[in-house]
Amino acid sequence: MPAPDRIVVGYDGSAEAGAAVRWAARHATYLDCELHVIHCSLWPLLTSDLGPVRGIEGSGLQHQAQTILEQGKAEAVSVAPRVPVHGRLLYGLPAGHLRRIAGDARMLVLGSRGIGGFLGLLVGSVSLELAATASCPVAVIRFDNHPEGRIVVGIDPSGSAGALRLACDLASATGSELMIIHVIRPHDGMAHATGTGREAARRLLLGVAEDAKALAPRVTISQDLVRDASVPRALLNASRGAALIVVGSKGHGLLKGTIGSNAHAVLHHATGPVLISRN
Repeated sequence: MPAPDRIVVGYDGSAEAGAAVRWAARHATYLDCELHVIHCSLWPLLTSDLGPVRGIEGSGLQHQAQTILEQGKAEAVSVAPRVPVHGRLLYGLPAGHLRRIAGDARMLVLGSRGIGGFLGLLVGSVSLELAATASCPVAVIRFDNHPEGRIVVGIDPSGSAGALRLACDLASATGSELMIIHVIRPHDGMAHATGTGREAARRLLLGVAEDAKALAPRVTISQDLVRDASVPRALLNASRGAALIVVGSKGHGLLKGTIGSNAHAVLHHATGPVLISRN
């Protein structure tokens, strides 16, 4: 029997991680998935004394880590009481654990800040690493102020099939409207062509919209062709008031294990949830 679909979410007790757990739990409901809450404690990297202090009930670093995990599970249950919620406490650096556990997951959900137990890694470091290296889609949650808003998906000249499919799946599951946006820049060759480039971009957008209608026949779909010198700026402007922005990343960053510059900029500046598609 195949394993049930699951969403994996990292939790370290921070406010950002709490928002990520609640977002993940709601979407586990929409997508009919299990939810796996993971807490990674760094204490064993610093000390082997994880046990309780003699004579003090509920003390000790292992107990503290377990308490944080239980808090994460409780956050999930508070918004999605019918979702099967599983918790797992692991020791060590979080990126490797989360990448391995989420290998075949529907998605991996993270807070916008680094997940690093009590130390708290550099802001966004774990999220950025996993957005670039995880084999499943990665959602990064900073704020979730417009849960009833539309879903925005950015399309590049390839048609961004993976990002489109993700956006259509989520729009179908949540009942959200879907906006498809394609950005042409003034200095691109396509944009310079006398009318031809813009017409080619329109045809691309129309074709992608037809694909979206086939993938999500019950979803209200709109499309927008935007001319802007900055692709991230155009995507961020389009996502104001949106529930989610979906962007593709083929990992064409300057360094191995990094995402492309557009996805990187969107992750850093988006005020709402961002979902990164790796194909």
